[in-house]
Amino acid sequence: MDATRIAPTDDGSPTASGGTSGGRRPRVMVLFGGRSGEHAISCATAGGVLRAIDRDRYDVVAVGITRAGQWVLADDDPDRWVIRDGRLPEVEDTATHVLLPQGTADREVRVVRDGELAAPLGAVDVVFPLLHGPFGEDGTLQGLLELADVRYVGSGVLASAVGMDKHMMKLVLAGSGLTVGPFRVLPAGREVDAATYGAVVADLGLPLFVKPARAGSSLGISRVDDAADLPAAVAAAREHDPKVIVEAALVGREIECGVLGGRAGASPRASLPGEILVTDTRHAFYDFEAKYLDEAGVTLACPADLPADVVARVQDVAVRAFEAVGCEGLARVDVFVADDGNVVVNEINTMPGFTPYSMYPRMWDVTGVDYATLVDELVGLALERPTGLR
Repeated sequence: MDATRIAPTDDGSPTASGGTSGGRRPRVMVLFGGRSGEHAISCATAGGVLRAIDRDRYDVVAVGITRAGQWVLADDDPDRWVIRDGRLPEVEDTATHVLLPQGTADREVRVVRDGELAAPLGAVDVVFPLLHGPFGEDGTLQGLLELADVRYVGSGVLASAVGMDKHMMKLVLAGSGLTVGPFRVLPAGREVDAATYGAVVADLGLPLFVKPARAGSSLGISRVDDAADLPAAVAAAREHDPKVIVEAALVGREIECGVLGGRAGASPRASLPGEILVTDTRHAFYDFEAKYLDEAGVTLACPADLPADVVARVQDVAVRAFEAVGCEGLARVDVFVADDGNVVVNEINTMPGFTPYSMYPRMWDVTGVDYATLVDELVGLALERPTGLR
C-alpha cells in the first residue's frame, strides 16, 4: 500500500501531505441513507465507516438523506446506525437541512434550520457517498457532486450508471471480451404476454433468476424453478424496478473479489477472493435475509479455497471488469467459477456493502488491508484525483 497520503489545499488542489495548505485536517462528509430500498443497508454501512475513520486525521461530518430525499445533519455516533436485533436503522428528518456548495469556487457546506438563514458548516474536501441502489449509487448523486465540483469516493457518473443497470453492465462486459451468462431483458412499460414468458423459458431454461435491473442487496430477486411462477417473480421484481432482467442459472461456485483503485495512475489492485456458502436450506440463494438478518445461515469464506491459478484468473477478470466499466476507487466483482475453472462474471457493484462484516472489507482484510486502512485509502484515492473531466 502506497504510504503517500494526498489531501487538497484550501483552493481544492491536491498536495502530498497529511493535511491542507492551511494546516487544517481534511474534512470528510460521510453521506448515507437515500431513497432506494437499500436505505437501511446504507445506514449500516455508514455506521462501520464512522467507527473506523481516523478522527485525528480527518474532520468528519455525517449527513443522512431521508427516504423522501431530504439532506439532514445526522448523528455521527456509529452505534446509531447498526442493525441490532433485526431492527434496521433509518435517517429521520432532523429539521437541520444541508446544502452543498453552490459553485465551482465555493467549498462551503451550509445548514438551514427551520425559520433561520443558511449558516456555514465549513468546507468539505471529499464526500464519502455510502448509498446503495438508485438515486445514490447509479450516477445521479455523482452527477450532483460533479456539478458542485466536489471530490468524492468511488466511481463517476458513467461507471456508476453502468454498474447499477445489470442490462447495460452485461453489454459493456461482454463487449470488452468478458464472459457473462445468458439473459433476457423485460423493458419497462411493456406488458409481458404468455408468448414472451414461453420464449424466455425456451431460451434460458430452468431454473431462472428474475431480478430488478437496477437494484441491489438481492431486493426483489426470485429463483424460478417452475415456468408457472415466472409472472409472479416478474411482478415482485417490478415492485423495485419497472425494468427486469431474467438470467439463466449458472452452475459453479459463487466467488467475489474486491478491487481497489491504483494510486498515482497505477493499475487497480485485486483482493484475495471470497466465497459465499448458503448453509441454511430456508434460503434458495443469497437473498436479503441471508445477507443481513440471518448471519448463521451463511458462511463467508475468506479467502476462498481455490487453486492458485484460479485465484489469479478471478483477480484478472475482476480487474478487467473494473477497467471495462471505467470504475474508480472501489468495486466488488461477483463471478461464478465452473468446475473446469472457467470464470463467468455475474455483476459488478460500484458501492458494495461496507460494514466491517461485509464481504468487500473482509476480502481486503485477509489480503493485508484492515478496515480502517481501507477507509483511509479510499479517502486518499478520492482526494488524489482531480475534479471535472478525467
